[in-house]
Amino acid sequence: MIILIAGASHTGKTALAQRLLERYHYPYLSIDHLKMGLIRSGHTSLTPMSEDTALTEYLWPIVSEMIKTAIENKQNLIVEGCYIPFDWKKDFEPEYLAHIQYVCLVMSEAYIKNHFADIKGYAGVIEDRGEDEDCTLESVLADNAEVLRMCGAYQVDYILIEEDYNVRLEL
Repeated sequence: MIILIAGASHTGKTALAQRLLERYHYPYLSIDHLKMGLIRSGHTSLTPMSEDTALTEYLWPIVSEMIKTAIENKQNLIVEGCYIPFDWKKDFEPEYLAHIQYVCLVMSEAYIKNHFADIKGYAGVIEDRGEDEDCTLESVLADNAEVLRMCGAYQVDYILIEEDYNVRLEL
């Protein structure tokens, strides 16, 4: 089984992947780690500040082939990150799709406004983000609104976090 965890920034993708790892003992791949490895090793001219679309176009072909390899080898894998395109299904034949579960995490506007201090406080709970100056109320609201719009446009499954942060994913 392959679990793809996508979503807006600061929605808890990495924390969910960590909980699934602990519960099911499935390894997980952080696309951010892959990104930084490729950048630091000089295998790309992209930078951590490159546009998400450019990073997705560069990273997704690598990640999708890793997913196919895991499926072919009957291995479980959790893949998390914001570089999973909304049209990800087009890259897989039906025999692969049967082994992939996708979920996108999105926070509602009300949740963000009511819990922004918590969102910022939990930003480094799994990975040390240092001073995350890009995490502003405005940026989190805009990012989640765009991801929710794209989920509707591409008709992909999502979990809308509205009142309590109680994200559960059963395999």
